[in-house]
Amino acid sequence: MRRVGIFGWGVVAPRSRNIEAFERNLSSSESWLSPFNGFGPDNFLVGMPEFDLADYKPWIDARFPGSRFSQLERKMGQPTQFAIGAFIQSLAQNPGLEQELQALGPRAHVYVGTGLGDLPTIRSISLDLYRAQRRWDRFWSAPERNGALRKWRETQEALPGLPPEPSTVDEATRDEAEDAWWHFWAGRSPELREYLDELREIEAIGVPEDGDVESAKLAVIKEKRTRNARLQKKWMSPEPPWNAVSSNVLWNIHNTPASQISMMGRITGMTFAPVAACSSFGYGLRLAINAIQLGQAKAVVMGMTDPPPMPLTVGGFYNARVISADAAVSKPLTALRGTHIAGGSVVWVLGDLEHFTAKGFKPLGMEPIAVGVTADADHIITPSKEGPTLAIREALAAAGCAPEDVGSWDLHATATPGDYLEVQNLRDVLPEQVLITARKGTFGHGMSAGGGWELTAQYLGYGQGKVFPTPLKEAELNKQISHVHGRFVFDEAVEAPAGCAGKLSMGVGGINACVISRPWSK
Repeated sequence: MRRVGIFGWGVVAPRSRNIEAFERNLSSSESWLSPFNGFGPDNFLVGMPEFDLADYKPWIDARFPGSRFSQLERKMGQPTQFAIGAFIQSLAQNPGLEQELQALGPRAHVYVGTGLGDLPTIRSISLDLYRAQRRWDRFWSAPERNGALRKWRETQEALPGLPPEPSTVDEATRDEAEDAWWHFWAGRSPELREYLDELREIEAIGVPEDGDVESAKLAVIKEKRTRNARLQKKWMSPEPPWNAVSSNVLWNIHNTPASQISMMGRITGMTFAPVAACSSFGYGLRLAINAIQLGQAKAVVMGMTDPPPMPLTVGGFYNARVISADAAVSKPLTALRGTHIAGGSVVWVLGDLEHFTAKGFKPLGMEPIAVGVTADADHIITPSKEGPTLAIREALAAAGCAPEDVGSWDLHATATPGDYLEVQNLRDVLPEQVLITARKGTFGHGMSAGGGWELTAQYLGYGQGKVFPTPLKEAELNKQISHVHGRFVFDEAVEAPAGCAGKLSMGVGGINACVISRPWSK
């Protein structure tokens, strides 16, 4: 069985613009969370990633035309930019790694996914569309541009689906009433039909069959623009709503971070986006290990990326009753008030150990030896007992690691009542001497990147022979949880225990991933 090592990694996280800052910050027990105020003043704390794409401009400019950096700034959303940054960082730990990934051709893969997708880009474009549609409908529903409305005002005849006039509606819902009223009458405007007939004639212009296609195409585009401008001037209308929808909505779909990394690194093997909610990083790691052990790949660039916290996600998590909202850090294993949303990215470069060490590359952190993955097939958000437990047992069996051989364990632990069940389930499998950590009180809950941050923190610590501290103070440990298990990492670093290390992630929808790793022998 081929062994797998990590030969590069990069991180974008709260208070951590790169992997070096991430490692330094882990030595402190302080939380990295900060006030949100995305709704105006509020009581939420979040993990806001520290990031500036300009940090990577020299690297990009050295490899691509000058326009490439501005293209990434204009067209790529934050999740893709975070992933690009983390990928560029990952090439720095082993000189020559970039060239080796290119030389491997189809035997170098890219598996980079997301938990939420690029919601900020979708939200921004959706708002642009909403505002443009509102202007458009208001324009074409005005009586002077709507013969149907003028006629109705004379007859007051009953029309199917006619919404109430906005002036008759309560002020609290008047915006919605205006939308409905304007949209109804814009759809009946004869003048709008005339405008669309003229627009159809313009859009029907095609490329002539004779002559050079490329030059003819440019001439057609120019002619359409000229005629469109003339049409807008004739009617004095606002821009049509379809003109308000940026093409960036297409360039930032879920596989964009993976495809952009393949382009930035000139990596030509299989490229796609694994998506498995909070368990995404573990699932991606399982796929990467499988590909290397099956001989399908010699290297896999694997990672996850999430947008920064925004009102859509904070509000959604709040109404799912899983987020803390009292302006104080909610630490796992304490009062169980809820978690904190976070954003950022983590990227690892995994490789066939024999292949890469033979070329002089040095593995980092620990050795990932097995990943157990299961589905609860039960509840949309509340984990079952059986699903995560089975993932743990599957991972231990695949790793050839007995329960008594496990030295430390990192929990999913979201500071919700589920923490108690998670610890209870773990103790059904592992003995009392296992040392347990929980880190979402440090950097928050990145939907897909969070599991990668936690695993990277575990690997970085073992690389130094220790387990980094957490924000949890011993006196804060929930009494019910302390009755189930007593050995946790609190606000002081401890020596890394001997044996294997485990990490469990449990995703929305009941998807579980359990990673078993071991220290590199000296």
